[in-house]
Order: sequence, then structure tokens, then C-alpha cells
Amino acid sequence: MALAVVYSRGKLGLDAPLVTVEVHLSNGLPSFSIVGLPELAVKESKDRVRGALLNSRFEFPAKRITVNLAPADLPKEGGRFDLPIALGILAASSQIRDDDLGQFEILGELSLSGEIRGVSGILPVSIATAAEQKGLILATADADQAALVSQARIYPASQLLEVCAHLNQIEPISPRSGQLPQPQSRQNPFNLADVTGQFHAKRALEIAATGGHNLLFIGPPGTGKSMLASRLPSILPELDDNQVLETAAIWSVSGLQRQLDDWRIPPFRAPHHSASAPALVGGGSVPKPGEISLAHNGVLFLDELPEFDRKVLEVLREPLETGQINIARATARSEFPARFQFIAAMNPCPCGYLGEESGRCHCTSAQVQRYRSRISGPLFDRIDLHVEVKRLPKSEMTGHSNDNAETSANILQRVKITRQRALDRRGYLNARLTPAHIKSDCVVDNDSQQLLEQAIDTLGLSHRAFHRILKIARTIADMDDKNRIESQHISEAISYRRLDRSY
Repeated sequence: MALAVVYSRGKLGLDAPLVTVEVHLSNGLPSFSIVGLPELAVKESKDRVRGALLNSRFEFPAKRITVNLAPADLPKEGGRFDLPIALGILAASSQIRDDDLGQFEILGELSLSGEIRGVSGILPVSIATAAEQKGLILATADADQAALVSQARIYPASQLLEVCAHLNQIEPISPRSGQLPQPQSRQNPFNLADVTGQFHAKRALEIAATGGHNLLFIGPPGTGKSMLASRLPSILPELDDNQVLETAAIWSVSGLQRQLDDWRIPPFRAPHHSASAPALVGGGSVPKPGEISLAHNGVLFLDELPEFDRKVLEVLREPLETGQINIARATARSEFPARFQFIAAMNPCPCGYLGEESGRCHCTSAQVQRYRSRISGPLFDRIDLHVEVKRLPKSEMTGHSNDNAETSANILQRVKITRQRALDRRGYLNARLTPAHIKSDCVVDNDSQQLLEQAIDTLGLSHRAFHRILKIARTIADMDDKNRIESQHISEAISYRRLDRSY
């Protein structure tokens, strides 16, 4: 037949819209045209497809070839349509059977030798194809990622000839069923027992892990701020099935890879302070996820926080509250999830030694103020825990005080148990409590009420900071297995609001 139809999938944010590849052969001068809003990489598929067909010993039709990628108003990008276009030409020229083409959705980039290469955004494609109850033909390199969808039927192939043999029913490809990786014993190279001393900071880190709270470490250079932050994932529970698919879909669209055994480990992203706003929140003419979305269900760590451009930091304010980011462009609008745990570290002053007994800090109050003013008050207000990390005394540095330090595995068990109390109560962690739920879940006694009122007067707390203290106190009470928040819980929660007090 002179017309063949092959089904494939495009890429639009985290969605994979259906793209119908229609190939028509007609008489006339030999030509090859692709219509349907293709971008440059799609137009270049003409040369890749021609080379792949000839090198696979197929005949390239000396006819007028027209390829339509429908719907026509959806932008098409990348080399994902190479394989469906090639199969459409072969089916339209009767070189392969087209009886079973409608049962599959197909995508993959072709090399000139006919090898099928992987493409980005496979997981949303696998989810959509499984929902349509169709098989998915794709590159072998993408099979592991597509197999994260439990209902998927995957037909991986490494060469164009393999797909043709399958469609001609000469040598069928063995289907592969999708299955999420099972939880495993974690061998994390980072362990909190590696950190000497700093028990106050470790306590704050456990509270942050338990309640999902944002955390800022403040202290001189070399006190272990970055070391502590990098060990937060070691005390975070593994992701559940829904979180694995959410996280994997974002990474898939970004074209990034993780090992199959790592998908249940919460992601940890630590961009350099030279990162731009689009790198952090996402962007581009065709919007792609940024670091905050890659950290979804995990941790975003910003070291040397004041060294980031202030305008870059300001873009964090909305996603910290809403858990998502909306990116609008002239040609497209995308929404990406960004519910991450925000961890940051900073020095107390430009030289880093403010408050040390050595007296080597000579920063003026104006210099300190300018340094701190690089971070806006509203952003500070959205950070639950402000923790000071002081330099250790020499007795702790040179001694063996860390020999009996608690390991991450032990802390992780406590975090799991305490988190479950919050999940049983509300279905989500304390950091996400709404104002209405704060009133019912964060009931305090008279002593605690007086302590809170005194803190509001002394520290000049905003309404948001007041609510965050209550959320932290709720987490601390859960760690003590208490139904009601007591004065010691409020007192400890207030002690973690370091930046609400003067240096």
C-alpha cells in the first residue's frame, strides 16, 4: 500500500502526547519531506532514515515521500521519530507487513548503520502506552527505564532489522514486563557517624528528616556543614512506588540516567553557586525541568548560600510553598513538580570567622549586613530550622569522641517510626501541615502558649515563622511519642530559629 500509519509519542513537559506518523508514497520526482511542525533535529531524520534503510539492505523508494506528524500544532523535537518514520516507509513500500503496526507504539533514534539509539522522556511514554494497553517498541538502552511501569509490555531492540523481523513474524522479540525495583538493603557511603561531634546539628538534621523541614546550617569554614548536609539522604526513608515513578519521569524527561537500584533512594542535588535561574527552576524554549524538579521527593542542597545571585534565590520562594513550578513560554507552558527538602549552608560573615574567640574576623557590621542581605527575609522565613555549627574544641578534634557515634542506619529506623505517626495522623509530613490543621494538630498548653507569646515579642516573628515553630514542635513531640506539644518541645523549636535573633 502507498500509505502507512505508525503510532509514536512526543514530549511536552512531563506528558507524552500521541503522535501519528503518516507516510505516503506517490509518483513524481523523488523527494522526502516531513510536515507537522518538526524542529531541525526532526527534519534531519531524513538523512538518518535513508542511511539506516540502505545499510540494512532495504530498498529506499525512488518516489515522492511525504511524512506527516500529527497533530500538526504540536512541536516535534529530537530523533525519537526516526524509527517510526523508517518503519512507515517500509510498510508503505510493502517491504514489511503492516498488519500489527497498530498494536504498538514505536520510538527510537536511528544511526546510519541501522542501530536504534535511546531517547529522552521514555518513562512518560511507557506510562501512556501502558494506559492504552499497547506494546512499546524502543531501544534496548531505554528498556530498564521503561520497565519501571508495572503494566508495560516492552519490546526492546538494538537494530532496525530486529524490529522488521518481529513485525514480519520471522523472529519475534521476547516481550519484557515492567516491574518496579524492590526495596533493598542500602549501602550508603555517607554515614552520620563520620561526623565528629556536632550533636546539636545532628539532632536538627534528624528533626528535618523526620518532619520534612527545610534547614540552614550557619558556621565558620571547616566545621562540617556540607558534610552534615550530604548525609541527610542516608537517614531518609526509601521512596514508595508513586514517588519512584514521579521522580523517574522527571529524570527521564531531562535525559538523565540513574542505576535501577538507585531509583528508590531520594535524589540529592547540589548545584554550584554560579547556577542561573533557568538552571535552578527549569526553562528553555521548550521547557525542561531544573534542579528543583530533579530534587523532587529528595533534597536540594545549596552550599555557600549568599554566593548565589539574589535573583536566582528569589525564584525558590514560590516552589518552596507550593511544591511545583510553572514555566510559561511563547510556544509552550509546562508544570513540573518540585516538592523538595531544602538544605543550605552559609558562613556567618564574608570572611567566615565572625564570633570566633580567635578574633581573626575584622568584618564590620555593615559588611556583615550586606553579606546577609544577599538573601531576602522572605526566603529566610521559609527555612524552618536555622542551626549554628560551631568549631569543635581541640579535645574533640584530636580525641576519640566519635568512636561511639550513632550510625545513619540507627537514626533511619527512628525516622521511619516517627514519620509513620505523622502519616497516620494526616497522610503527609508535618512540614506540609496547613494552617487549619495546625490549629487542631499543634495544640499547646498554657506554659507553651506563654513561651510562644514571649518569643513573638522578643524575636519579632512573622505569622509564617510562628507556624513553622509549631510544625517543628509537632515533629519533636512525635519523636517523643507525645500527643500534645509541651513547653520543652516549643523551647527546642524556638532554639532552631537562629536568624530570628541578632548575631
